[in-house]
Amino acid sequence: MIPLPELAVIVAVCLACSACVGLLGLVALRLARRAPMGVRLMIVAATGVLSVVAGMVAIAQGMYISEHDLTVLLWVALTAALSSFGVAYALSRLFAREAADLRRMARAIGSGERVERAGRPGDHSELARLADDLTETSRRLDEAKAELVAVDASRRELFAWISHDLRTPLAGLRAMAEALEDGMVADPGRYHRQIRSQVDQLSGMVDDLFELATIESGTLRLQTEQVDLYDLASDAVADLRPVADAHAVTLHAHGGSGPVVLADPRELSRVVKNLLMNAIQHSPTESQVRVETTLDGGTHAVLSVTDAGAGIPETDLEHVFRTGWKGTESRTPQHSWGHSAGAGLGLAIVRGIVEAHHGQVRATNVARGARFEVRLPPQPRH
Repeated sequence: MIPLPELAVIVAVCLACSACVGLLGLVALRLARRAPMGVRLMIVAATGVLSVVAGMVAIAQGMYISEHDLTVLLWVALTAALSSFGVAYALSRLFAREAADLRRMARAIGSGERVERAGRPGDHSELARLADDLTETSRRLDEAKAELVAVDASRRELFAWISHDLRTPLAGLRAMAEALEDGMVADPGRYHRQIRSQVDQLSGMVDDLFELATIESGTLRLQTEQVDLYDLASDAVADLRPVADAHAVTLHAHGGSGPVVLADPRELSRVVKNLLMNAIQHSPTESQVRVETTLDGGTHAVLSVTDAGAGIPETDLEHVFRTGWKGTESRTPQHSWGHSAGAGLGLAIVRGIVEAHHGQVRATNVARGARFEVRLPPQPRH
């Protein structure tokens, strides 16, 4: 057994030799920082082997190892060096291929292409994780691009509908103003009432556009308080009952003392009224529109509006809350009654306000008609 003092000297000499060779290796790596990965791996392998050789030679000189034994050790070190260089070369080729794949993926992402990684299962190396991150980034960018294209198309469609819906009342106002100006009207009072109705319609359109712009810009500010959903629904039903009567549609509110939510009463009231107007406009005469408030297992406060119309085509269900959506001709309102711009804004506003309250809204078809359901976080009643 080697005495402890002698072992300490051996370790100290080996550490000194390794430190010197390691320092030279760091200098070589710095000089080769622009060299290929294979060259740098060779430097690492050579540093390790030379550290061992330097330590062996230094210890051999101090311990008077025979020349024969030293030669054997050096041949062993040389063989190990050749093996290390081979492994380093193979590893550098692997790194080079993976780096080339990463560059290809990065260039594809930069040019807007969708990339997919065909990696080996169970490969959790750093480069493999980087490739996975690039693949996920590509997927998200592709989804964002598709969403941007959809939003752009939706806005172009919205501008087209707005232009169309503005043209009709403006043309009517111009014609009535000219008739009044020329004195060719037998009943000016009727024209005045029609002008007032058209102005109300335009005002409603402007209000909806402003509300939607506020929502989409993220500047909607809510003044929240505890709101009883049933009371809110009952007030909306009372306000819109004259409109429903004009359509020969009956409104019913159900739920009693309903769930309480933390909400902006004005904005949430607009949600209910927009849904009610949508249901009234799409319901046949002598039908009913049902408003119901419930508490779903204590996890959500639910407000639903169910009409007796023709329903919504299944292909349109995921688009009904998109800005500018008007649906099929059978579901397009003929009169806005001053509450909807008629340009596909009402349901988009509903979605924006509900999401601002951390809730969700969805549309489904029922046995006879369509059902719109708003789900909000409930609050304990105080």
